[in-house]
Amino acid sequence: MVAVVRDEHGRVLLQRRSAAGLWTPLSGILEPGEAPAAGAAREVEEETGVRVVVERLAAVTSSPPVRHDNGDRAQYLEIVFACRPADPDQAPRVCDDESVEVGYFALDALPPMTARMREIIAMVEKDESRAWFAPAP
Repeated sequence: MVAVVRDEHGRVLLQRRSAAGLWTPLSGILEPGEAPAAGAAREVEEETGVRVVVERLAAVTSSPPVRHDNGDRAQYLEIVFACRPADPDQAPRVCDDESVEVGYFALDALPPMTARMREIIAMVEKDESRAWFAPAP
């Protein structure tokens, strides 16, 4: 799941990942038995120290196909949540080895990131009351 966290100034919380050095919204994998929204909130807190309120389901998408080092091909289900900090005064910080840097960024001053990550942020920025998904062909 992906958590797009926006603060009261409309800035988005991002992490620069250790593995590839790319900037992304916060994301992660559910623990066994964990609800998706709870997992999104847990991942944000584990990686940035910021407690969040999950406000809504913004989108259900799938990642582009990937090929892993072992040759396996995969495509991942992405559940995208719109979130806000529970405490607006709580500053983010790097809390584990998954990130080398975290911080809030204005939408017109986002750091370098993939077009896909920009699309995910844009899905949340639309502020639709219903979640987006690609209709069946």
